[in-house]
Amino acid sequence: MSKGLPEGARGGLHELGRLIARYYLRPALRIRVHGRERMPATGPVLVIANHSTMIEPQLIFGMLPRRSAFLVKAELFRGFAGWFLTSIGQIPLKRGEADRKPLLTAIGVLKAGGVIGIFPEGTRGSGDVGAAERGAAWLVRSSGATVLPIATRGTIKPANGRKWRRRVDILVGEPFTPKVGPGKTGLDQGTEELRGELAALVKTLDDWRSEHGIVTP
Repeated sequence: MSKGLPEGARGGLHELGRLIARYYLRPALRIRVHGRERMPATGPVLVIANHSTMIEPQLIFGMLPRRSAFLVKAELFRGFAGWFLTSIGQIPLKRGEADRKPLLTAIGVLKAGGVIGIFPEGTRGSGDVGAAERGAAWLVRSSGATVLPIATRGTIKPANGRKWRRRVDILVGEPFTPKVGPGKTGLDQGTEELRGELAALVKTLDDWRSEHGIVTP
């Protein structure tokens, strides 16, 4: 296992992928990252983030100061794209199916002191985090990882107004370590805590953007 990555990942390609993700969208978007220094420098970290477009995973993957493996929908793992995603350490996840393999792979990364990224909403939506799935809470309960919430706004193209070089903000929240109790009840309570923390961070970012005259579609 390359340091901080799943089995089969290639560290050099991972670093290349991070570099590409960090810079290739900058000509099209005005990207601002707030609170990057809140990322714990060591130890297992579970990144939870809101998700409204295909852009957020790339932006967050590129801006994190540590290597990270994200749970990515399995449909993207085809052909060259699938080979590249696997080589840079991303983990295929079949949505809507009871598949423990990707979660066990993620646990292995966390127990080795690495960083895992997950979008608790499960699928792309409004990005407001009105609902969440249990996978994130299960990972916390199984690994004891610190949770790092990240909110992103501005990725959705507005129906009217500026589409090119629009402002995108990424807000890294304060890390926390929730205690997820046993059984389904514990998972449900833990899931709601994670959802609430992330939703509150998204609202904080929305309020900040509104105060600074930045329109969020």
